[in-house]
Parts: sequence; structure tokens; C-alpha cells
Amino acid sequence: MKAIEKDNRDICEDRCVHPQTVCLAKAAMLKDDKVQDLAEMFKILGDPTRIKILHILSRGEMCVCDIAETLGMNQSAVSHQLRTLRGARLVKFRKAGKEALYSLDDDHVISLMCQGLEHISHEDRR
Repeated sequence: MKAIEKDNRDICEDRCVHPQTVCLAKAAMLKDDKVQDLAEMFKILGDPTRIKILHILSRGEMCVCDIAETLGMNQSAVSHQLRTLRGARLVKFRKAGKEALYSLDDDHVISLMCQGLEHISHEDRR
């Protein structure tokens, strides 16, 4: 196996700390609880099935049966993913008779999806 050469192009050649820059960056740091919450949200968004569900729901409210049919999955598996998304406040549900209808929790979820899609589309243009 060929040894990987060390590439130092992405580090400073000389140690040169800029105190004012560091001070400003430290003052703007997120609190640890916010960092943890954000990391958890991105972890939840890191599942392809959940992304598909969010994308489907971005077009409007759907019942669990229709989501399962659209994805070619059983209701139990879809329900499990929806519980995770609901726990993260990304989706909400309501009962209409015997149906459980799901929708995106708010417009922020659509914004997250749009920003992510815009970013990956930007990456394709490199």
C-alpha cells in the first residue's frame, strides 16, 4: 500500500495568531447547548429516508398511508421516521377521523431544504 504524503498547504506556514480576530470570534461563538441542538438537527436531516419524507411533505399535507405508498415502504417504517421528525419539530400531525395527516412544522423546514439544495447545486457547478 502506498503511503499518503503529508500535505501542509492548508495550514499556516508560520504560527501567527491575530488577537483581535480571535477575540471577536470567541465573542460570537454559539453556546454549547445551541451547538448540540444544531448538531442533532443535522444528524436527523442526515438520513435519506427522512429527506425524502420532508421533500414529499413540502408539497403539502399527506397521510401516513400515502407517504408509505409513495416511498414504497411499510407504514410502520414510515411512522418510525415521522416520530423522529416530529420529535425534532420538523413535522407535525393531526388526526382526521382514522387518518394521521402529516405536514411540515413551519416554513423554516422548507428554507432548510431549499438552502441545502441550493448549496449542493452550487457544488455541481465547480
